[in-house]
Amino acid sequence: MRMLKTIARLAPVVALAALLAGCGVNTIPTQDEATKTAWAEVQNQYQRRADLIPNLVNTVKGYAAQEKGVLVAVTEARASATQVKVDASTISDPAQFQQYAAAQDKLSGVLGRLMMIQESYPDLKSNQNFLALQSQLEGTENRIAIARRDYNLAAQTYNTTLRTFPSIIWAKTLYGSQKPAQLFQATAAAQSAPSVDFSAPPAPTVNTGPQSAPAQ
Repeated sequence: MRMLKTIARLAPVVALAALLAGCGVNTIPTQDEATKTAWAEVQNQYQRRADLIPNLVNTVKGYAAQEKGVLVAVTEARASATQVKVDASTISDPAQFQQYAAAQDKLSGVLGRLMMIQESYPDLKSNQNFLALQSQLEGTENRIAIARRDYNLAAQTYNTTLRTFPSIIWAKTLYGSQKPAQLFQATAAAQSAPSVDFSAPPAPTVNTGPQSAPAQ
């Protein structure tokens, strides 16, 4: 008898929990966590790339020290990218998110210039250490692209949930502090590899003095 009374008292609570679950009250925090997890993977892959760069720069320097401008640009871009402090809150902070994305995109651009140097240095192009680093960098760039794609998908799903019925009810009440997640945008510069011209400059024109007028 006592058990029946206990069940009777708990029944409304259980029913309410089931009703809330059915209405999607847990959807927003669930998708928020999924977005943060995807964001953490983006950070992880960018850090992996940053860790490869010092060895890559040192290897190239050993064969192409005269390409000082590119080597310095890569080193500085890496420093700028790693100095941008980000955490889970960054995904809902437009200014901080864009600063991080811009720094990483800039690093991608100068890395492209660094990798093109090999075409002018056969010894570097065949160096086993360079080839291993190149392979690791290419693999990491692929992982970055996948991580960014997965993050964008998670963020789009989360953002849609915040704006559509019935989940918008919870977004305006229980989860009023939740903000939309920012998305990675492809920049025009990121869509094309930078061009580096290693050809010899044109020979200067030699002025031999005034020319005689053609005969009439």
